[in-house]
Amino acid sequence: MTDGNLDGPGYDYSPIIRRPVLELPEGKRLAVWIGVATEHYSYGTPALSLASFTSHLTPDPLNHGWRDYGPRVGMWRLVDILERFEIPVTSLLNSEVVERYPQIVEEGRERGWCWVGHGGNNSNFMTGLDRQAERDHLQRVTDAIAAATGARPRGWIGPALTESQHTNEILAELGYTYTLNWGIDDEPIPLRAGARQLISVPYSAELNDLPLFVLHGQTGPDFRDALIDQFDQLLAEGAQRPRIMGFGVHPFLTGQPYRAKHFITALEHMVAHRRDVWFTTSDEIAAWHAATSGSRSTGAS
Repeated sequence: MTDGNLDGPGYDYSPIIRRPVLELPEGKRLAVWIGVATEHYSYGTPALSLASFTSHLTPDPLNHGWRDYGPRVGMWRLVDILERFEIPVTSLLNSEVVERYPQIVEEGRERGWCWVGHGGNNSNFMTGLDRQAERDHLQRVTDAIAAATGARPRGWIGPALTESQHTNEILAELGYTYTLNWGIDDEPIPLRAGARQLISVPYSAELNDLPLFVLHGQTGPDFRDALIDQFDQLLAEGAQRPRIMGFGVHPFLTGQPYRAKHFITALEHMVAHRRDVWFTTSDEIAAWHAATSGSRSTGAS
């Protein structure tokens, strides 16, 4: 048994077949939530690139422009698609978006988005800070998001899912109740966070448009098929044991028109099963799990 996250990942092994079966609201078989990356990439800083051969240049119109398409156009395409299907938006929010693109936050407040803390920007990872410096940074990020959105974030996801050995403990101290960094299960599980606890809400690192498109060279139809296959398998398993399907989309990737059309097809398939599916947010899943099971389902201590 480890303390905090210093000597291990902060959770115990728990085979899903040995846990009490959790019941989703209204007897649903599957919960689906979708995170929309609401990010800022710093100008003049090398970051995720479409073409690496210009990524060291300033200015770098090829790569910065590719990323900057997201908040200008792709964001609104994705949001309109989700709203068309009556799927709530979970915004994975860099705090620098608050100053750089305040219109996004204004629209999100009006439309009732769920807000998840996602670091300051997506050019800098959660690495290389001592504990106090990290705490100060997380406090600033949290306060900025709370002031702009009117809601203190309850959930967290690090830029590129990065964190330090102290991150979860600090998050719990700051009032966070869950994290999305650890995609280890199809159910929420408790994570040790020092003397406190966080819930790990399922979020797939593999079923995510960024690694699929940028790292593995897959296409819009490939992503569509992966989404449908994941959904169908989890829905079938959910007849015996309800499951959670959480994944992310990026406005400069799936928000591109030639990919968005295939995302629409996948969502059409999903909502055709609405009777058995709870389309929700990561906040609501964490709250449901805390209310219905606490820590007893996985033996956290």
